[in-house]
Amino acid sequence: MKIILATGNKGKIEEFKKLMPNDEVIAFKELLGDIEVVEDKDSFQGNAVKKAVEIYDELIKNGYKDIVVISDDSGLTVPALNNEPGIYSARYAGENASDLENNKKLISKLNEKKLTKTPAFYTACIAIVYKGHPYSVHGWMNGNVINEQRGDGGFGYDPMFIANGFDKTLGELGYEIKKDFSHRTKALNLAKKVLDVII
Repeated sequence: MKIILATGNKGKIEEFKKLMPNDEVIAFKELLGDIEVVEDKDSFQGNAVKKAVEIYDELIKNGYKDIVVISDDSGLTVPALNNEPGIYSARYAGENASDLENNKKLISKLNEKKLTKTPAFYTACIAIVYKGHPYSVHGWMNGNVINEQRGDGGFGYDPMFIANGFDKTLGELGYEIKKDFSHRTKALNLAKKVLDVII
């Protein structure tokens, strides 16, 4: 199956390719070039569906047919910080902020409240558009966020997040271990069930 990913995030693209080894996964920029989708909704679901629909519409306008567009909006929520960074996870430290800049801001916020470790959770919403119809599913991963970075694996806030049942951060765990329980894997497993029904 040819899957068009409505994301420019290289980390997410690589993760999707690993999670979907039997499908042809293509980043939308390879077909459409740079298109900016403004993420102005107030939920992961709203942003994921908006991205998928806009990219799907552009592909149809450009003559592509019988395509499946998948988008993902995901992030980290820390209840002790008024649910920050939440839907602003990718731009917590500002537009086009790097993972390191976002992590530094989160560490600073935790230190302000003298928190070395506090409950947090990752959310992933995957939206699918096929034949003009949008569908969406969610996956979650619970654990704790810490006020330091450990490990250089993964991306985003992974070096600061310790999943329940583990004593290492996602940045310290190998991909083969964390892929089984990650928020994105859980959401993608549900997305695959949706694809099996609609295609």
